[in-house]
Amino acid sequence: MPELPEVEVVRAGLEPALVGATIERVEVFDARSLKRHDARRGDFVGMLTGVQVVSAQRRGKFMWFPLATGDALVVHLGMSGQVLLRTTDAPTDRHLRIQFTVRTATGDTVLVNFVDQRIFGSMAVDSMLTVGEREVPSQVAHIAPDPLEPAFDDEAFITRVRGKHTGIKRALLDQTVISGVGNIYADESLWASKIHAERACDSLSKAHVRTLLGEVRAVLNKALGEGGTSFDAQYLNVNGEAGYFAHSLNAYGRQGQPCSRCGTAIRRVSFMNRGTHFCPRCQRENMR
Repeated sequence: MPELPEVEVVRAGLEPALVGATIERVEVFDARSLKRHDARRGDFVGMLTGVQVVSAQRRGKFMWFPLATGDALVVHLGMSGQVLLRTTDAPTDRHLRIQFTVRTATGDTVLVNFVDQRIFGSMAVDSMLTVGEREVPSQVAHIAPDPLEPAFDDEAFITRVRGKHTGIKRALLDQTVISGVGNIYADESLWASKIHAERACDSLSKAHVRTLLGEVRAVLNKALGEGGTSFDAQYLNVNGEAGYFAHSLNAYGRQGQPCSRCGTAIRRVSFMNRGTHFCPRCQRENMR
């Protein structure tokens, strides 16, 4: 599933084309991609046609595009969603679910294609709420700020984590505690911090959690700089290009390979219907 870096790469790629643009036409080819849209508020196509896009925003794995009407177009990529910029004469993308024809602020006409092979992603027109110091769509109001936002409160995060009795990886994946961190970047951050995924949160010192938060930010920023992580064609940027952070991974997906720090073989164990990757020497569960 795309995590914060992948979603931010897509948001940043769409921003120049969409901010100030007018949505001239909307075609929905598969209504399953509107599962988050509340039709009681209005027709998806009707609420977008002829409307200007004001800005491009993101929190965690959600991105949204505030509209001149006061609502926002909210996008969640799910497992395999892609938002691709195409010329008007481009061949039709396979698994095309929704297509926008937009006139950019510079007067060009481009297509914005929402492509989703597995149809776990979605688009919706949503109302905006003020949460803390920021306006967010109502669908995003339940998740915590992500660690790259100015609104993120380091001390509150440290206190909340240390008050939990669960394993630290579960806390990192809890979007109400910290948003945008998924399986890949949790494993990478824990490896960098030398903390076992099942280490109890309430056994961690403030210094441990502060170090971990620093590594979370370092890993996310490095992934951003490398265009995100692509293991297959299901994650692509707006131009259809893959990210290359997979070449920089130290733990995730490297089971059986030597730890780049100590040489011990990386292990993979089952965790919440997915996998956890760690170094059994560098990340011992009982380390203090």
